[in-house]
Amino acid sequence: MGEPVRAEQLRVSDVERAAVQERLRRAVGAGQLDLHEFDERLQAVWAARTRGELQRVTLDLPEPPPPPPPAPRHRVFSTTPGGTTMRVLTTVWASVVAVNVVVWLLVSLGAGGPVYPWFIWLAPSGAVLAVLYATGIGRPRR
Repeated sequence: MGEPVRAEQLRVSDVERAAVQERLRRAVGAGQLDLHEFDERLQAVWAARTRGELQRVTLDLPEPPPPPPPAPRHRVFSTTPGGTTMRVLTTVWASVVAVNVVVWLLVSLGAGGPVYPWFIWLAPSGAVLAVLYATGIGRPRR
């Protein structure tokens, strides 16, 4: 019997060539290769007959950094037209309530004691916004 075949002398398959091609494509995307180098190496990949020839094509390429994680989605309202409208209406309502509460506090301090809390009359409009959101208007689509 002859001596065993070393790993770098084993024949390669198209699946292995395609994997190396994908590695080269990622290297171009990461800026490790320019298009001319990519073309040259791609030709060498598809002409390779052994694993050793394939390994030489990517020998000088470090693994590209992993892609950044996707941005977290923490939106209360969706970016649909209804969601945008709800976001604007809620912002306006909250601003009006905040101004009314501050004015009420200033008037109460000036009067020497609490005065009638007129800002509670804004609660029904806030309840309408809450009902609209609860019924699905402005909710993110799943």
